[in-house]
Amino acid sequence: MTTPQWTLAQRAHKMNPSVIREILKVTEKPGIISFAGGLPSPKTFPVEAFAAACAAVLQTDGRAALQYASSEGLPALREWIAGQLPWDVSPDQVLITTGSQQGLDLVAKVLIDQGSTVLVETPTYLGALQAFTPMEPTIVSVGSDAEGIDVDDLRKKAPGARFLYVLPNFQNPTGRTMSEARRQALVDAAQGAGLAIVEDNPYGDLWFDQPPPKPLTARNPEGCIYLGSFSKVLAPGLRLGYVVAPKAIMPKLLQAKQAADLHSPTFNQRLVAEVLKDGFIDRHVPTIRALYKHQCEVMLDALATEMAGLDVQWNSPDGGMFLWARLPEGMSAVDLLPKAVDKGVAFVPGAAFYAADPDPRTLRLSFVTASEEQIRIGIKALAAAIREACA
Repeated sequence: MTTPQWTLAQRAHKMNPSVIREILKVTEKPGIISFAGGLPSPKTFPVEAFAAACAAVLQTDGRAALQYASSEGLPALREWIAGQLPWDVSPDQVLITTGSQQGLDLVAKVLIDQGSTVLVETPTYLGALQAFTPMEPTIVSVGSDAEGIDVDDLRKKAPGARFLYVLPNFQNPTGRTMSEARRQALVDAAQGAGLAIVEDNPYGDLWFDQPPPKPLTARNPEGCIYLGSFSKVLAPGLRLGYVVAPKAIMPKLLQAKQAADLHSPTFNQRLVAEVLKDGFIDRHVPTIRALYKHQCEVMLDALATEMAGLDVQWNSPDGGMFLWARLPEGMSAVDLLPKAVDKGVAFVPGAAFYAADPDPRTLRLSFVTASEEQIRIGIKALAAAIREACA
């Protein structure tokens, strides 16, 4: 009996393990204070609300909740999403996905051919790069600064590109938020170039003091695809997100969804729809904002105290889960990581988030899962590692 020879598709050779997951293996030692994760704080998960919703769903419509359902998603949930968005959206334009990560996968399957040019920010969300890469595009980084995309550079690179992928609110990894002026300039430039935009907004509700400017999609609904998620405002384990797209492209996204998994879990959709009743989200999300704002302030205070005199730079995000730092000239965050782990603290080197020409001095710090005490201890340990590396 001959053992079959498995021949991998060419695209499979381009699929690689998450660079971050490989890096994080060094952080698995017991007792490590981790600023490396991208997870929301479990303190924010509304367990009691889900327990009540679970009982209600099973009692009132349990058999339907456990059955196959339409690929588009639960009508009540799609209606709720459409009603929450700040532009005129029909529920027919909303597709429920198994996490917003699946939304990226569907967009890739529908819009990318081998060799297609896809534009991304500098740096950009690693999960998007992973979703796009199997379709074998040419990924091109567009210059970016503290306000977001460099519109002049976008104009130069837009001709022939399939779309621009952008995360305007509290971006992963940098935590930056695109300004009002930059958003409008970007949309105007994209319209002028006939360039489609894929707008990813998983963190948009996590603002600290005031909401961010209106979405790019609200400014040009026919030229944008919008991705959202319940992972950061309810719980990531539900794996529920959504895509909002122009009616012209929705049929193809739906076909890709049907081929991927038929539909997202029926029970989870009904569970979320039940939790969302009676304005729960309007009471719940402010508690997340308050927690994350406090955590961020603690980290910024610790950085100001411990990094004094070290020539380390960092930003001050207006929301979200991350801040972005830059080490002194000549240092590498990848080289620093094991030294930091030896002192009991972990972070994510920023190089993994660049589609090209990474800045080795950058790193991402998450402030949402560590306690206030852990943040202060961890930042002090990180500063000690930097001092030793500079010596």
